[in-house]
Amino acid sequence: MDTISLVLIQILIIIGLSRLMGLACRLIKQPLVIGEIIAGIILGPSLLGLVAPELLTTLFPQNTLPFLNLLSQIGLIFFMFLIGLELNPKYLKGNFNTAVLISHVSIILPFSLGCILALLLYPLLSNNEVSFAAFALFLGSAMSITAFPVLARIITENNLQKTKLGTLALTCAAVDDVTAWCLLALAIAVTRTNSIVDAFPTIIEAFIYIAFMLTAGRWLLEKLLKYYQQTQKLSQLVLAMIYVGLLISALTTQLIGIHFIFGSFLMGAAMPKYPALVRDIAEKTEDFVLIFLLPIFFAYSGLNTEIGLLNQPLLWLLCALVVTVAIVGKYFGTYISARASGINNQQASALGWLMNTRGLTELIVLNIGLSFGVISPLLFTMLVIMALVTTCMTSPLLEWIYPKEKIKLNLADDESPDFISPAAPETAKTEYRVLVPIANPDAQFNLLQLAMEIAGNSSAAVHPLFLLDSVADYAFHNTPQETDILLKEQHNNIVALIKELQPSHLRNIVHPFVRVAHDVARETAKIAIADRADLVLVGWHRPAFSDNRLGGRVGKILNTSPVDVAVFIDKQPLKLDSILVAYSENNHDDLGLSLALRLLLHDPGRKVKVLRFYHEDLDEYNNISNEFKNMIDLLPPLVQSRIEVLRLTDSEPIEKVILASQDVDLTIAGTSRTWGIERQTLGFYTDRLAQECHSSLLITRRYSSVSSHIQSLL
Repeated sequence: MDTISLVLIQILIIIGLSRLMGLACRLIKQPLVIGEIIAGIILGPSLLGLVAPELLTTLFPQNTLPFLNLLSQIGLIFFMFLIGLELNPKYLKGNFNTAVLISHVSIILPFSLGCILALLLYPLLSNNEVSFAAFALFLGSAMSITAFPVLARIITENNLQKTKLGTLALTCAAVDDVTAWCLLALAIAVTRTNSIVDAFPTIIEAFIYIAFMLTAGRWLLEKLLKYYQQTQKLSQLVLAMIYVGLLISALTTQLIGIHFIFGSFLMGAAMPKYPALVRDIAEKTEDFVLIFLLPIFFAYSGLNTEIGLLNQPLLWLLCALVVTVAIVGKYFGTYISARASGINNQQASALGWLMNTRGLTELIVLNIGLSFGVISPLLFTMLVIMALVTTCMTSPLLEWIYPKEKIKLNLADDESPDFISPAAPETAKTEYRVLVPIANPDAQFNLLQLAMEIAGNSSAAVHPLFLLDSVADYAFHNTPQETDILLKEQHNNIVALIKELQPSHLRNIVHPFVRVAHDVARETAKIAIADRADLVLVGWHRPAFSDNRLGGRVGKILNTSPVDVAVFIDKQPLKLDSILVAYSENNHDDLGLSLALRLLLHDPGRKVKVLRFYHEDLDEYNNISNEFKNMIDLLPPLVQSRIEVLRLTDSEPIEKVILASQDVDLTIAGTSRTWGIERQTLGFYTDRLAQECHSSLLITRRYSSVSSHIQSLL
């Protein structure tokens, strides 16, 4: 097979496995980068080379590795540009003095411990061709690094971006990033010259170039920004100019004698942080880099990672020592300095674990060290294991130390949309509360209108809930700033819909919530508990790979929410003048009837027809449930006069309901076998009525008693 074809096959395998492992890690609440690193290790000598060495040689022969290396280096250039682009000066505005102290102590302590550890490891894992100064600088840098991009995404996914802890962590990580890259530049300069003294000219040239980029370079980029603001469009010409500047900057730092990644990082850092421009550049750059180029970098790193080299107990002990020193140095450096700055014990501990995140940034440092021969393949493997361990432990330890119920108590910005957490219930319980998960605000006006009609009075509450799914959607590819913009946009979209709801005097009971979620259904359930919701009203949308209207997220919410749930299938313009209730003596139909009666009470022009199903072998008295009688008997006589109850003894009740739905605006049915809406294996539902009903349809699933719902109306 020719080389080009083989490289294309390699890329196909790399991307496929990276996506698969990334998805698996996302499902267990680990950063995507962990799965991609593991995918690279799987394709290398650590696993594939161990179980099928001939296959590894066939798939990744030595003559193709330079091609993968070239693609991975191009990926690094653009990724470091994106990191610089993320580094918004706003992170440095709040808590700056505190952040400088914490970040620098969190670098100095692990860096010092790394240099001390170098005294032990240098004789065992290095050679005379590498100076001790270069070895110690690289090891210290590897110990002290924090992965700003991964940290930013962990903060976003845990909804910490608007808390004091989150903003402080981002500020510390931003300062840490700049300082750590400077240390790495020093390490590279010393490595190239093999002497600290001889590295001074390189260091001076680097500082001159940094000053140039942050003055003249930024001035030129500001001119580009003005052109963008005039056209409001990121044209191909403008993007090409940015990319050309990026490559020139990378080439300049390479020629200076540090590394091309610093030039690309500087270009990103110097870019004007105009939100629309940053987002447009990221959208056009990020997907190709993260999906195509970076997995190649991980695979190339995996080919250089050989866990089999740790073939002696002593080597595993040294590996454990490396991991321990990295964790202890970073955690206690952060924790001690945070406590000295007046931060409480819990937040200081959480900050310590957040700053321990190494992730992809660590891999970049390690690959540079390996390419210069400063660290051996054996030490490279140990440090890759350290990067994996420290990144994997961040999310679970953060959840343990700083549980989500603490988030609401530490909001740092009250001007943001309503980010809520499952432990911030209001002090006063309103009469009736409806939680409305909104997938697409632009297309769910009728859902919100129905929620307000069900709530029905000024002492009730309707909470539209927009959850940005960090797994299925795009949140984990965005910076906290970009995610805030997305959430605010959706918040504004919902607010715009609220202004159109009728009657206008009830609009003040509608208050939207927006936030990021790992699992939409699970987060909805938690929020329903925290909000003490009486009903979760969800709109139907067709699942991607199924025709079942009660599948996907809708089915999960229907199955798992610890409150009453109603699914609204909107088939026509919303009218509620005539309502049909399919009733067959079960809890779910009781809920459906109670909602119909709420709608009836809120508008004197409405009528309700109840289609009751009786078994012929039972007399009418035994078929009149206490729940049904209680709900009907509680109503005033004038209201009861607008209710028509029809007895149904037909053996095919579904056909009767479908036929009757032709003459009404809304049909309500419970999730029962009688109406062809029963839960099957694995949580799936049959949905014949949902498919064939002529009117709009409300499907109800009861969790709690509904008598009190009617009682509360009177």
